[in-house]
Amino acid sequence: MPLSKSKSLPGIMMLGTSMPKAIDGGFHRKNTLSFKLQHGPVDMLQPPPSPMTAAEKLEGSRELSRPQSAVALEDVIPRNMRQPRVAPAWLKHDKQVLRFYGFFQETVTERQEENSRYRHVKFMYYMEDGTLQMSEPKVENSGIPQGAFLKRHRVPRADGVGFIGPDDFRCGGQISVYGRTYHIAGCDRFTRWFYEENGIDVGEDEPMVEDTWQKSYKFGKTAEKGGLPPSYQAMDAKTLTKFQVGQPPANKKFMQFLLNDRKVLRFKAYWDDPTLYGGRIYFIIHYFLSDNTVEVNEAHSRNSGRDAYPVFYKRGPMYKKNKVNAYPGMLVSDGGLYMPEDFKVGDSISVWGRDVVLYDCDDFTQKFYKEYMDVDQKQMTMDVSEKPLRHIKLAPPPHNGIGTEQDSLINCHMIQPKPPKVDLAKLMSLSGESLRFEAKMANGEPEDECRRFVIAFFPDTDRVAVYELQQRNSGHMAGKFREKCRMKNPATGQYFQMQDFYVGATNTICAQPLQIIRADEHALQFLEANCDHFPYADPSACAVRLQPLAGEPEMQDERGIEPDRLKELAAERGVSLVDHEVITLLRKFGMDTDSGPVICGPRALEAC
Repeated sequence: MPLSKSKSLPGIMMLGTSMPKAIDGGFHRKNTLSFKLQHGPVDMLQPPPSPMTAAEKLEGSRELSRPQSAVALEDVIPRNMRQPRVAPAWLKHDKQVLRFYGFFQETVTERQEENSRYRHVKFMYYMEDGTLQMSEPKVENSGIPQGAFLKRHRVPRADGVGFIGPDDFRCGGQISVYGRTYHIAGCDRFTRWFYEENGIDVGEDEPMVEDTWQKSYKFGKTAEKGGLPPSYQAMDAKTLTKFQVGQPPANKKFMQFLLNDRKVLRFKAYWDDPTLYGGRIYFIIHYFLSDNTVEVNEAHSRNSGRDAYPVFYKRGPMYKKNKVNAYPGMLVSDGGLYMPEDFKVGDSISVWGRDVVLYDCDDFTQKFYKEYMDVDQKQMTMDVSEKPLRHIKLAPPPHNGIGTEQDSLINCHMIQPKPPKVDLAKLMSLSGESLRFEAKMANGEPEDECRRFVIAFFPDTDRVAVYELQQRNSGHMAGKFREKCRMKNPATGQYFQMQDFYVGATNTICAQPLQIIRADEHALQFLEANCDHFPYADPSACAVRLQPLAGEPEMQDERGIEPDRLKELAAERGVSLVDHEVITLLRKFGMDTDSGPVICGPRALEAC
């Protein structure tokens, strides 16, 4: 491009010879905008507007009189600041990246140290556009071009249907990218949170595998930095060098004492003494880390009966197998010495031929084994609590029939027997009472059907007496059938109570079944007065049992219902009424008719 001649040269030559234009001595900058009252900003550079004509004023008044429409939200918010109702992926997932860690196996040929290699890769899935990027961390001196492994783009699936998305990534699963299969081992914290928020189980992280080359590489790097412990040959050479230069070597036992002084492992143990009068003996074992010595003390309980000398094994080194030297001063190897790794809760140790079982340890011991040996002693804790002793009580001998059973039982409990205690309140309030019931023998024999008995029950002492009534041509004499005494009910094994005697009951007395068919007036009145102890004599309780019969027309009849018919209706409804209950209802709600006594059903149902 040819250079043109400068056009500013004449202007430059005129500088300083004349006064500049538009300079009046003031150098302030003029305002272009100003604010006026009830008007807003006004441009000062533009000319003032011309006054409005009468037609324009009339048109403006018409516009103000017209109704104003509602202002829309789109008219207020600028177009570049509006948010869509359904946000697109590039806006909703902006700067959100799912990161996974994986590896693939690569074959190595013509190499003696390894035949395959695991190469680690990192997957970066961008949520905003569904693209995938892969990178491989760089390893020093690997000889492999590493770094960007796959450029960012949308990767199609192996089956050709669609592109790889978030559903294709799972920890512990595999994914194929362009014919190569990768194993996904883990993900970062944001990726796991993203999947959990959407209700998807991404799986647990897996440890990254290492091939032979990686292990040897790490071992070499650790050796270069001095992280490996020195060998025995190196330690012996250092000790020999210190001897040669005259420097005293470090005492290992002294260093162990300085590092582990007052550090004691405490275990709880027990030993089952197999001797004739032996038992379980509990111990407290102390292992001193300062010098690898052991002390065993007995843990006596109160009133154990043992001597108050707790030392079971004096503090000293403990060997797994004890032996006696051939002569004093003979050297013995230290290979059989008990060390901390030999003490494990749940296992046993040998203390001079005694198998002592370890069942617990203290908190310091648990922390020591967890930090230095990665052993959880708390999980192996044993429960050695002894079961409570159950003393077997001797059963009293059976009654021989002489005297009462209470008198014979006191002879077994006391050397100097005393008369049995009686219920004075019951004896004073019920003295002289006698409940009499008429019974018949229900053994099924025709010759015994006509026999009648009177059963007398005395509630003050719960004694029972049975008398037989005189019956013509029965072949049996009238009189005492069973002497007055307390007797047991063979059906329950307990003594007869007042509740066992009611009309309709069958009780076995003297090996004979006696069925009660009637009760005298005094017995019925006494039972009705004590209906809280005898429910069969309670009219209200008996009436409640008739509720299932409320819908029967016969129960609504004012003329009443016969007792036998009432029992049949109750049996059809699944209600088993005994004869004593029917007698109670008849005495409370009964009516006399020409055909005999009947029970008024409506009155009985009203009492429910």
